[in-house]
Amino acid sequence: MDSSDTDQRFMRLALAEAEEAARQGEIPVGAVVVARGQVIARAHNLTERLTDVTAHAEMQAITAAATALGGKYLTDCTLYVTLEPCVMCAGAIGWSQLGRLVYGASDEKRGYTRFAPRALHPRTEVCAGVLAAESTSLVQQFFKKKRSGT
Repeated sequence: MDSSDTDQRFMRLALAEAEEAARQGEIPVGAVVVARGQVIARAHNLTERLTDVTAHAEMQAITAAATALGGKYLTDCTLYVTLEPCVMCAGAIGWSQLGRLVYGASDEKRGYTRFAPRALHPRTEVCAGVLAAESTSLVQQFFKKKRSGT
């Protein structure tokens, strides 16, 4: 999949968030929200730290972006996330009327495209597979390390 230099640049920021999540013992998913070429929110999974199953990177980033903009709709924003959103996150993305979603790795077990492919707002543009190999590797290495107990 071809992607623009801009998409790759912002996805690298999301990957940095995912790496921070892994360092903190969280599943390595990172997210960045961009408005008019500027990062307005960054986040990573916080489900372990907050003992909250809803504290996914996307949920944290959407909340931070809405706060930064002073409104709940993200129609002029792009969300970059390292892993395909789950159904819960896709629902939040839909409700926020996000303008564009760019994600890295597909999530065949829990991704929204499998369970709720129409959860996003109809006008949300989707670009999948940006730096997918890097995103996939990060998740695989995290679980490999977790299974080995190191």
